[in-house]
Amino acid sequence: MEGQPHIEPRNQDQMDSEREPAEDEWKSWQRGQVRNTLHLMSAAAQWILLLACLIYLGIDSLQPSTPRSEEVLWTHIRYTGESIKGVDINLTAEVGSIQIQNGSIMITHDGLYLVSLKGRIHFPDPDELTLTLWKTGKTTGSALWEQIVQDSGNAVNLMTVLYLFEEDNITLRTSSNATIADLSFSLALLSPFICSL
Repeated sequence: MEGQPHIEPRNQDQMDSEREPAEDEWKSWQRGQVRNTLHLMSAAAQWILLLACLIYLGIDSLQPSTPRSEEVLWTHIRYTGESIKGVDINLTAEVGSIQIQNGSIMITHDGLYLVSLKGRIHFPDPDELTLTLWKTGKTTGSALWEQIVQDSGNAVNLMTVLYLFEEDNITLRTSSNATIADLSFSLALLSPFICSL
């Protein structure tokens, strides 16, 4: 054994001191791996949540919207028939969401209403006739609009916006006996009044 170089045996302290930096490096690397894994899991969870939100919004946007006819209060009336002097014409709704009771249009919301009225009036008297859009409230009644018809068979035409109140009743009447032909009467709520307390 003389030809071999003499190797001193390492003492335990020297080996421990060399092993400590290696163990510290190994523990640091493991902590880094755990941290990276947690970051990866967090990013994956965020992407899944984002994807779920986008799917929800996409499905919600594909839902059919509520038709405008269900949102707006309106009515359309067609009438052909006789009217008696000073008596309300017995109106009945052809279509719409505003109720008509006993020939009167029942207003259920305060607000601006678009009113359209067209038709022809025939009357036997040589005098003129007045067609009146009448409003009856809780205690009083008043004319909202009047048109004088001078010749039998003339057309009446109204397109206006009126502010009407809840519990008003709207009717039509003539100042003399007449025959009304192809009356088209429409009423639609444009903007409801919202009371702020």
